[in-house]
Amino acid sequence: MVIYKILTAEQWARLDATGTFAGAPIDLADGYIHTSTATQAQETADKHFAGVEGLMLAALDSESYGSDLVWEPSRGGEDFPHIYNRPLTQSEVVWVRPMPILDGRHVLDLA
Repeated sequence: MVIYKILTAEQWARLDATGTFAGAPIDLADGYIHTSTATQAQETADKHFAGVEGLMLAALDSESYGSDLVWEPSRGGEDFPHIYNRPLTQSEVVWVRPMPILDGRHVLDLA
């Protein structure tokens, strides 16, 4: 299964340059890396990244996280994938794509 992490251009550049990313400020504060499923990603973008330019959508292989991937209730009681105990690594990124804004909303190309 593929899960998704929304990154700023700076965060993606850091991951791309160093091979690892410990998380966004909210991830570090909460103690895990927030990710979304395909059905959750658009709402995450709308709610937490509205109007933010230059975002990147990283597709991650959920199988690579083993027991570090924990499904926990979050927004609306729906289970979200959270990555504990480790950073993201570039080797786990299946693909990364820009998230342009069209008519006030980010366009997510999940195909």
